[in-house]
Amino acid sequence: MANDWRSDTVDSIRGLINEAAPDVVEEAKWRKASNPDGVPTFSRSGLICTVETYKDKVKVTFAKGASLEDPSGLFNASLDAGTRRAIDTQESDGLDDAAFIELVRQAVALNEG
Repeated sequence: MANDWRSDTVDSIRGLINEAAPDVVEEAKWRKASNPDGVPTFSRSGLICTVETYKDKVKVTFAKGASLEDPSGLFNASLDAGTRRAIDTQESDGLDDAAFIELVRQAVALNEG
């Protein structure tokens, strides 16, 4: 991945996930020629989320997002998916860190439930 706003965004998201769930396991999955680094996945007692980088956005997909409370309205993609929900972040977007951390904590609690 190019060292640009997207890599900075992924690093920021990674930090928030680790703050919310300090013993989270990060793995790179789905490596391919067009994405040799793979997709970062974050798990604790099951998959929490994936972080994918695209040309114009960074997408954080919560595996069980449809089951999470999102009072801050962070979810803005995959809203019609049965189980998952996603947050698309573009270069000019900010992320509500506290609300994101709460989503991660809810996802961990749901996995451990």
